[in-house]
Amino acid sequence: MTDLGLMTFFLGMEIVQDEHEVFICQKKYAKEILRKFKLEECKEMSTPMNQKEKLCKEDGTDKIDLAHFRSLIGCLMYLTTARPDILNAVSILSQFMHCGSELHLKAAKRVIRYVNGTCNFGIKFTRSK
Repeated sequence: MTDLGLMTFFLGMEIVQDEHEVFICQKKYAKEILRKFKLEECKEMSTPMNQKEKLCKEDGTDKIDLAHFRSLIGCLMYLTTARPDILNAVSILSQFMHCGSELHLKAAKRVIRYVNGTCNFGIKFTRSK
């Protein structure tokens, strides 16, 4: 068995450790999602979801490629591991994976645009007495 030192990267999560805290983020994975869905140059958003917008199953807009939508939501679900700020928006969008529409895709892309502006966000665990 070999000691490889402090962990820095594990399952798509970047880990920064020091004596009093541990910070976990998914910056690299977030950038990969942006690249995969061709949204690297998209405009950044300040919130992950429009709170006044109500999503429903039958919203009257055109249906979309469900495989693409499911892939997007699946990527966002894994991103919530270290990003609790997008957890509510992603869980709401995941309810429409079987009946995705243009409106649902637009809401999912808004979450991606929010992630673009907040790639450095993560979770910090600090030591307490």
